[in-house]
Amino acid sequence: MAPTHLAFVNGTVFTGDPAFPRARALAVRKGVISALGDDREVLADLDGKTEVFDLAGRMLLPGFRDAHVHPIHGGLALIGCDLSTCRGPGEAVELVASHAAQLPEGAWVKGRGWAYDWFEGGCPDAELLDQVVPDRPVYLVVRDGHSAWVNQAALLAAGITRSTPDPPGGRIERRPDGTPRGTLHEAAMDLVEDIMPPETDDELDRALQAGIGHLVSCGVTGFCDPWVTPSYHRAYRRAAERWDLALPVRGALWWDREAGLDQIETLVALREEGLGPYRPGAVKLMLDGVIENRTASVLEPYSDGGTGMDFIDPEHLPEIVARLDHLGFQCHFHAIGDAAVRSALDAVETARARNGFRDLRHTIAHLQLVAPEDVPRFRRLGVVANCQPLWACRDEAMVDLTVPALGADRVPRQYPFGSLHRSGAVLAMGSDWPVSTSQVPPQLWVATHRTPPDAPDVEPLGPDERLDLPTSLAAFTAGSAYVDHSPSPGVLQVGNVADLVVLDRDPFEDLAGAMVDLTVVAGRILYER
Repeated sequence: MAPTHLAFVNGTVFTGDPAFPRARALAVRKGVISALGDDREVLADLDGKTEVFDLAGRMLLPGFRDAHVHPIHGGLALIGCDLSTCRGPGEAVELVASHAAQLPEGAWVKGRGWAYDWFEGGCPDAELLDQVVPDRPVYLVVRDGHSAWVNQAALLAAGITRSTPDPPGGRIERRPDGTPRGTLHEAAMDLVEDIMPPETDDELDRALQAGIGHLVSCGVTGFCDPWVTPSYHRAYRRAAERWDLALPVRGALWWDREAGLDQIETLVALREEGLGPYRPGAVKLMLDGVIENRTASVLEPYSDGGTGMDFIDPEHLPEIVARLDHLGFQCHFHAIGDAAVRSALDAVETARARNGFRDLRHTIAHLQLVAPEDVPRFRRLGVVANCQPLWACRDEAMVDLTVPALGADRVPRQYPFGSLHRSGAVLAMGSDWPVSTSQVPPQLWVATHRTPPDAPDVEPLGPDERLDLPTSLAAFTAGSAYVDHSPSPGVLQVGNVADLVVLDRDPFEDLAGAMVDLTVVAGRILYER
């Protein structure tokens, strides 16, 4: 039987509490923190049911809470064709061929994890896949989820030809003669997805468990999934009914941009089906795409023209948000470009004017570009800045794709985390896994250094936007708990839920190499390295 009481001694405890930031030891009884102080104080709290952990100089912190992560998407990649560890198109094609050989005859090859910067202009060609899998459809989603790489068989199955028009909110990449090249952006992905065999309940259940298991190994003790479709909702429900949902989940129900206001009644019904640790109290509103493929909605044109795409009409968005706000839904916006960020803020402002201030903690995720005049509006409107810090550096995608798209003037003001913090905005942080790693120390490194974790000598991206480590940790703990309306506040205090993580070293002394040794959720040890 697992111990009901735990004690951690002989180390450093980072509490996240500004009034009492550090301690030496901590004790847990029946899922809550019962003692916090020096070794003597905590050892006095022991009894025969207590398991004692010698931290041996390691650091104990509040458990990380991921404010924007996709465990089912990530789990599907883990149990499917996962390209995220490949270092280029050659390795990816080899892996696709190997995976296809293990599938039943005629089965689709589905996977995820290729990178834009593997290909000129960020757009792969079907011919590479045709060379290894010519006889069945291949559908591979890019790491950020905004484009797909397909082979000729998939294009034929979907009926995509040179005469197929770009759908609203999407783009088919084409060769000079107009034939489809093999890259589909945004809504153009639906042309293939709509004819693909859907995942079975068993596949979704296995993916959810694989995804959550991975997050637990990264020290995550709770999360928000901002992409809960009806089938994903049912997977969470099944897990909750089986008492098989290891982490508390804030679910953001997917807003179908084709369905309009009529879907609100369905969203209300889905919210009422929340059970136990699964709380679907938010709605995900996807406002734009990404800068790499020029689908993010920007105020000033890209270097090569165009201002991106609005996936939800900015004229309709205020009415949508006002109605959701009136019904008590938290709005979780995807907004990469500064025009999309402004549309989200304008919509929240309309809701505030119509409904009054309500403690719903609307949040905008990603925030790659924010107009300087919009930064103070986050604090004024009570909108949480939901940051994905790993991207805020000069990695290959930034240098090869983003910088040419934006031009030099806009590059330094990307991901304005420091400006948002100084303006008084509440910061939360999330990994967006499987778009990028769910390991928290590398994300904290970029938040505090604005350089890639594996290339610390690279020129920082907008060094004025760096955060200090306590602020970054607070965003990954208390800030994310706040935006998710979590009953566990993300701070270590006596009487609080014992959501804990042990790192193998003090990240204030050596952040880059820190690893998770132990994850405790509500007093239960769920992971030990």
